[in-house]
Amino acid sequence: MNTYLFVYDLMQFCGHSWIFTNMIIRFMSFGKDSLADTFYSIGLVMRLCQLLSLLEILHILIGIDKSRLFPRFLQITERIIVLFVVINSQEEVQGKYIVCVLFFLWNLLDVVRYTYNMLARTGIYYLPLTWLNFSLRIPLYPLSVLAKAFAICVSLPYFESFGTYSIKLPLPFAFSIYFPYVLKAYLLVLFIGMCFIIQNLFSERKAHLGTGNIKKKRS
Repeated sequence: MNTYLFVYDLMQFCGHSWIFTNMIIRFMSFGKDSLADTFYSIGLVMRLCQLLSLLEILHILIGIDKSRLFPRFLQITERIIVLFVVINSQEEVQGKYIVCVLFFLWNLLDVVRYTYNMLARTGIYYLPLTWLNFSLRIPLYPLSVLAKAFAICVSLPYFESFGTYSIKLPLPFAFSIYFPYVLKAYLLVLFIGMCFIIQNLFSERKAHLGTGNIKKKRS
């Protein structure tokens, strides 16, 4: 199982490293012009990586990953909803600069996280990397939540005009679901979940960067 988890982390590291490197090279080569077509150039690999991350929930459920289920579930489902439901379904949103910002934050976090995970599977705990992994998430995760919320707000006019995912059942049911209202309600869930996850991130940082734990890993 440890070998399987190492291979999984390696696959995710390769995918996110490719995306992150591609974004940087494109920006250095084309400047602001590269931001508008970020989704078109790396969207497929990004979607594959996020779909693959659903396995992490399974890893926790079957006990081969000792992470807490609920915080990880929230973080994964947030990305899945924003990427597949909001961005992927609205072509007009895909060219917005906020998509580039969101992808940059996600991949920066994941390159560090999967690098740390791969080394941890082999029993290697490099202190600067450990510090970076458990410290970088605390400021960047709230920024990613704000970027998700902004992406949702940007998408609302398109969901309103195109009626995407809105459902209106005929009589005798006379029941309808107006999807922009669902997204607005989800914004509240997003920020409530952020408070819970930030608390969990601080707990993880304390557990892994406590003096006793650092000395143990060094030894």
